[in-house]
Amino acid sequence: MKDKKPRTRLVHGGTRRSQWNEVSEAIFLTQGFVYDSAEQAEQRFIKSGPDEYIYARYGNPTVAMFEERMALLEGAEDAFATASGMAAVNGALVSMLRAGDHLVSARALFGSCLYIVDEILPRFGVEVTLVDGADLEQWRAAVRPDTKAVFFESMSNPTLELVDIEAVSRIAHAQGALVVVDNVFSTPVFSDAVSQGADVLIYSSTKHIDGQGRTLGGIILGTQDHIRSVVEPYMKHTGGAMSPFTAWVQLKGLETLDLRVRAQAQSAQAIAEALDGHGALETVIYPGLASHRQAELAQRQLGSGGTMLAIEVAGGKEGAFRFLNALEIIIISNNLGDAKSIVTHPATTTHQRLTPDHRAALGIGDGLVRLSVGIEDTDDLIEDLLSALNEVG
Repeated sequence: MKDKKPRTRLVHGGTRRSQWNEVSEAIFLTQGFVYDSAEQAEQRFIKSGPDEYIYARYGNPTVAMFEERMALLEGAEDAFATASGMAAVNGALVSMLRAGDHLVSARALFGSCLYIVDEILPRFGVEVTLVDGADLEQWRAAVRPDTKAVFFESMSNPTLELVDIEAVSRIAHAQGALVVVDNVFSTPVFSDAVSQGADVLIYSSTKHIDGQGRTLGGIILGTQDHIRSVVEPYMKHTGGAMSPFTAWVQLKGLETLDLRVRAQAQSAQAIAEALDGHGALETVIYPGLASHRQAELAQRQLGSGGTMLAIEVAGGKEGAFRFLNALEIIIISNNLGDAKSIVTHPATTTHQRLTPDHRAALGIGDGLVRLSVGIEDTDDLIEDLLSALNEVG
């Protein structure tokens, strides 16, 4: 499958068929495995070979199919699937960092990611320096010879700020630091983060990969040595493994991932253009718009503006709530990357734990609304948004 195009990999990559030669991937819904002999059990605990399993927390055939398919898609050597996106973020960072290590992280992060780098890691003796992810000079000033890793969202949640993966990777690698990238907003369809320098790649597979609001999941990708020597020991002993049923659901999601994400991005571009300059909006943030300050980087790094928008509704929280409550098709929730279009008010939900000053520094105003574009008819979505904006006044 390595020489096949992405859509083909997404349908066939990593498939393991049982003796029944099924078409759809099998769910191996088992927590344990039987050994032919005591000697075989002993040997497997010393070193497991390909398709040799011990316990579902360590590995499972259905989960292995999902891991291999994702690795093929990303051009990574290996992957470890996790119980959620945050299990992937926590596992990727905590497995490689120790007391006394130094981490440089972008400041603009999803609330739970920020909690890990700002609260949990320092609690265990990891020194963390936060920088403006778009400012390469701040990365250069912060990365030191003793920096163990750098961490950032390639497109930040919720303000859609991009980080130049190639440039930051050069800065980090020059000092021997690993580059850890949360790639959720960029999606595996548009991003090529591994070839751009990322050493460790993280996805919340809950989002575009499942993409239909069914299951929680995550995945960590990297070199085989890093995944098996660093990530796997931590994950299998702390219990953050993906369930076989979740892996099966997300394998089904991968089959249509490319089709869904490209349709969502096409709609997002049309919506951004339709809303840009609207009198009820202070601003429209979308990397596919020429007015976006990082439009050139978005095209160079992704070739697309992506599936997400952010809009600043006039009238602050009151205006934003009036807009949200007037929507008829687009639903209010805190997920993203779904087949259904979803709006979120970050200041009162995903980023509510931050102080007002902290939110302001990240560009998260009281009127900011995050829009995850689904696969509904584009004209219907635009009509719904414009109608709701008329309620803002």
